[in-house]
Amino acid sequence: MTHSFITNDNRPVTTVEFTSDGHGPLKAKGRYASTLVALVRAGEKGISPAIDYPMPRWSHYVFWLRSHYGVVIETINEKHGGPYAGTHARYVLHSDVKLLSVGYAGDKQAAA
Repeated sequence: MTHSFITNDNRPVTTVEFTSDGHGPLKAKGRYASTLVALVRAGEKGISPAIDYPMPRWSHYVFWLRSHYGVVIETINEKHGGPYAGTHARYVLHSDVKLLSVGYAGDKQAAA
Protein backbone atom coordinates (compact mmCIF):
# COMPACT_ATOMS: atom_id res chain seq x y z
CA MET A 1 0.00 0.00 0.00
CA THR A 2 1.35 3.45 -0.91
CA HIS A 3 0.54 6.23 1.53
CA SER A 4 -0.03 9.88 0.72
CA PHE A 5 3.07 10.97 2.62
CA ILE A 6 5.62 8.91 0.69
CA THR A 7 6.58 8.68 -2.97
CA ASN A 8 5.79 5.72 -5.19
CA ASP A 9 9.34 4.51 -4.57
CA ASN A 10 8.74 4.53 -0.78
CA ARG A 11 10.75 7.64 0.09
CA PRO A 12 9.16 9.33 3.12
CA VAL A 13 8.45 13.04 3.44
CA THR A 14 11.27 14.73 5.36
CA THR A 15 10.56 18.47 4.94
CA VAL A 16 7.69 20.73 3.98
CA GLU A 17 7.37 24.44 3.34
CA PHE A 18 3.79 25.66 3.61
CA THR A 19 1.34 28.42 4.44
CA SER A 20 -1.48 27.98 6.93
CA ASP A 21 -4.51 30.27 6.86
CA GLY A 22 -2.42 32.87 5.03
CA HIS A 23 0.53 32.77 7.45
CA GLY A 24 3.97 31.82 6.26
CA PRO A 25 5.92 30.53 4.56
CA LEU A 26 6.49 28.09 7.41
CA LYS A 27 8.74 25.02 7.55
CA ALA A 28 8.44 21.65 9.28
CA LYS A 29 10.78 18.66 9.28
CA GLY A 30 10.64 14.95 9.98
CA ARG A 31 7.46 13.35 11.27
CA TYR A 32 5.86 16.79 11.73
CA ALA A 33 6.28 17.36 7.99
CA SER A 34 5.00 13.90 7.06
CA THR A 35 1.97 14.31 9.36
CA LEU A 36 1.03 17.66 7.83
CA VAL A 37 1.45 16.41 4.25
CA ALA A 38 -0.65 13.32 5.03
CA LEU A 39 -3.43 15.48 6.52
CA VAL A 40 -3.43 17.82 3.51
CA ARG A 41 -3.57 14.95 1.04
CA ALA A 42 -6.28 13.11 3.01
CA GLY A 43 -8.67 16.03 2.58
CA GLU A 44 -12.08 16.13 4.26
CA LYS A 45 -12.10 12.45 5.24
CA GLY A 46 -9.05 12.95 7.46
CA ILE A 47 -6.74 10.23 8.71
CA SER A 48 -7.21 7.51 11.28
CA PRO A 49 -3.67 6.49 12.23
CA ALA A 50 -4.92 3.16 13.59
CA ILE A 51 -6.22 2.28 10.12
CA ASP A 52 -4.70 4.54 7.45
CA TYR A 53 -1.15 5.13 8.63
CA PRO A 54 0.10 3.37 11.72
CA MET A 55 2.86 5.59 13.07
CA PRO A 56 3.67 6.11 16.72
CA ARG A 57 2.94 9.41 18.44
CA TRP A 58 0.39 10.85 16.00
CA SER A 59 -1.28 12.70 18.86
CA HIS A 60 2.04 14.41 19.64
CA TYR A 61 2.63 15.47 16.04
CA VAL A 62 -0.91 16.86 15.82
CA PHE A 63 -0.44 18.69 19.15
CA TRP A 64 2.85 20.15 17.89
CA LEU A 65 1.35 21.37 14.61
CA ARG A 66 -1.50 22.97 16.53
CA SER A 67 0.68 24.64 19.16
CA HIS A 68 3.64 25.72 17.00
CA TYR A 69 1.82 26.78 13.83
CA GLY A 70 -1.78 27.30 14.93
CA VAL A 71 -2.94 24.67 12.43
CA VAL A 72 -6.57 23.74 13.12
CA ILE A 73 -6.92 19.95 13.30
CA GLU A 74 -10.07 18.30 14.60
CA THR A 75 -9.87 15.06 16.60
CA ILE A 76 -12.85 12.76 16.11
CA ASN A 77 -13.14 9.71 18.37
CA GLU A 78 -14.47 6.71 16.45
CA LYS A 79 -15.71 3.49 18.02
CA HIS A 80 -14.49 0.15 16.76
CA GLY A 81 -15.35 -3.43 17.60
CA GLY A 82 -13.34 -6.58 17.72
CA PRO A 83 -11.59 -8.38 20.56
CA TYR A 84 -10.08 -5.08 21.75
CA ALA A 85 -13.13 -2.86 21.21
CA GLY A 86 -12.75 0.80 22.05
CA THR A 87 -12.10 4.04 20.23
CA HIS A 88 -9.47 5.46 17.94
CA ALA A 89 -8.83 8.98 16.69
CA ARG A 90 -9.46 10.42 13.25
CA TYR A 91 -7.69 13.71 12.55
CA VAL A 92 -9.21 16.18 10.09
CA LEU A 93 -7.39 19.29 8.88
CA HIS A 94 -9.55 22.43 8.92
CA SER A 95 -6.89 25.10 8.27
CA ASP A 96 -6.29 26.26 4.72
CA VAL A 97 -2.82 24.73 4.26
CA LYS A 98 -1.00 25.22 0.96
CA LEU A 99 2.05 23.04 0.35
CA LEU A 100 4.75 25.18 -1.27
CA SER A 101 7.42 22.47 -1.42
CA VAL A 102 7.75 18.92 -0.14
CA GLY A 103 11.13 17.23 0.38
CA TYR A 104 11.57 13.47 0.35
CA ALA A 105 14.34 11.28 1.74
CA GLY A 106 17.21 11.30 -0.73
CA ASP A 107 16.41 14.74 -2.17
CA LYS A 108 19.29 17.22 -2.10
CA GLN A 109 17.14 19.81 -0.27
CA ALA A 110 16.21 17.22 2.38
CA ALA A 111 19.87 16.73 3.27
CA ALA A 112 20.38 20.44 3.99
